[in-house]
Amino acid sequence: MTPTPVWLVVADRLTARTFFDCGIVDRLHARLGDRLRVAFIFRREDAQEWSARVPDGVPLVHVGDLYPASVAPVERVRRRLDRWLDERIGYYPLAIRLSLRHGFHRERMRPGHRNQLLDSSRVGPLPVRPRIESAMRRWHFSPRRFVASALRRRLEAERPAIVLSNLQMQSATPFLVLGQRLGLRTIGYVASWDHTVGKGVIWNGLARYIVQNDRMRDDLVGYHDVDRDRIVVTGWPQTDVFHRRRPREAYDEVLRRYGLDAARPVAMVMGNTPTNMPYEGAFFARLVEWWSSSGASERFSLLFRPHPRDDEWRERFAPAFDRPGVAVQEPSHTDIDVLATLLQHVDVVVTNAGTVLLDALVNDRPSVCVLYDEGAPAGESWAEKSVIGEHYADVASSRAFHEARSFDEVVAGIERCLDAPDELAAERRAVTAIVVGAVDGHSADRVVDAILEEVP
Repeated sequence: MTPTPVWLVVADRLTARTFFDCGIVDRLHARLGDRLRVAFIFRREDAQEWSARVPDGVPLVHVGDLYPASVAPVERVRRRLDRWLDERIGYYPLAIRLSLRHGFHRERMRPGHRNQLLDSSRVGPLPVRPRIESAMRRWHFSPRRFVASALRRRLEAERPAIVLSNLQMQSATPFLVLGQRLGLRTIGYVASWDHTVGKGVIWNGLARYIVQNDRMRDDLVGYHDVDRDRIVVTGWPQTDVFHRRRPREAYDEVLRRYGLDAARPVAMVMGNTPTNMPYEGAFFARLVEWWSSSGASERFSLLFRPHPRDDEWRERFAPAFDRPGVAVQEPSHTDIDVLATLLQHVDVVVTNAGTVLLDALVNDRPSVCVLYDEGAPAGESWAEKSVIGEHYADVASSRAFHEARSFDEVVAGIERCLDAPDELAAERRAVTAIVVGAVDGHSADRVVDAILEEVP
């Protein structure tokens, strides 16, 4: 019998980093050999940094191979009709309705929101009723739904097991559809700790689901009707990178690379996206001005890190450029080793909510969470709302960081972190255990084991 090939479908840059930088791809290759294929289903130019790291001999598939721009007229019409229906009863309407039904991010939603999963106008034209939404869901995941002929022919010919690096991406839907139609064993990785509660509907017919903590498993059961026995908790593979200790010399070298004095304390300021924090630029400007004029510049340096998806970072961080004692990193999805080195040694992290705050807590960094919007009109509360999501409950209640609801509280929090870095260490350890599980360097091994247990 010919061994079943395994398609690793890399859906986006977030999970490309998880699967490549955390060693999952190399481990899969070591155990699967020539059975492994890697398919990138996001833009080829964005995938280049990772496609170059695919092990030698592993067949590589790009999005253009599966979804050619030029197709026969009949397929072009069917594709156009499917997209028209999807806009009205498919991916985003279902995601918005799920969030509204359970109260996920309800306070953050508004018509026209730049984050499409928070754009309430995408709810679709049909009435918001359970029976209607059930019918929409059946259509969205129907095995009879249109799928690109090039993708269908490839999967029909190879009949692989499918591993989805992010099963909630819109681009993953054709693989879910074909998996049912062709009877292919499909395994889904839930990409992040917040994805079960506000990042879209999860199909409940997969062979296996891989999550990082017990709360995510409970969410799959309670909100997405997934059978608990098909869910495996592995921990967070990114903690494997953090688990490997970096010497102080490596940290000093990173600081020197950014022109900072390695002998001085460093406050690392992490940016969110303009979509989530539109007033953050004003906060950066005020922080730099305070640091320059208050005497803080004599005590510590500032290192700014933009969010990897911040396309406006040059404007938002402009006040921090060309100042001695201040540095700004360029946005990157691929510098996780640099991030790990910094987070193991910096003296304080300042950030709004998000995974980067979790990164800081996992690395036992004294942290300040910014919960106000500098310079925003009255009534705006983007920063505060970012910590009230369902997924954030454990972190928000942990008391593992200093909360800052004004600029004065930011300053006080920084000074407290510098003066008493071990003050909240026990709280940081406790919330880490809840949200990411064991930090033992073997989460990636558990992910690979969970995948291969389901591969024929």
